[in-house]
Amino acid sequence: MNNSIKKIAIVGPESTGKSTMSQLLAKYYKASWVPEYARYYCENLTAPYTLQDEVNMYYGQIALEDAILVTTESEFIICDTTFVTVKIWSDEMLGETPQVVLDALPKRPYDLYLLMDIDLPWQDDPLRDFPNQRQYFMDVWHKELKALKANYKVVSG
Repeated sequence: MNNSIKKIAIVGPESTGKSTMSQLLAKYYKASWVPEYARYYCENLTAPYTLQDEVNMYYGQIALEDAILVTTESEFIICDTTFVTVKIWSDEMLGETPQVVLDALPKRPYDLYLLMDIDLPWQDDPLRDFPNQRQYFMDVWHKELKALKANYKVVSG
């Protein structure tokens, strides 16, 4: 894997424009784009998800990133969310985070996180759950990124 390729992560609460922003940035900068694995995974779930599903989503997300890192000709990749989302959702929905995710947090950093603000109108979607807790999850994202000592900027508008 080429470690000189920069990883830029577009993250934030639900319905903040992460997918749109990540795709637009990748297109504009002619960078490789990493989609959100959890969306594809959850669209195919037939039962409430479990901690094992969160582990599966973690492995799926990093597999996508790693596959694109070894094949890209770009100087950087744009990631539509990261496995940090697995930590946040695991903590919030299941009360614990898989150890594999905790172990990976310091070992798989991103060069820049763009934290999407909650100032866009909520767009309903079958996979979105918390229209009334956007500020809470924005605060959680700030807390998690600060805990990682991550280089991040908030994107509004």
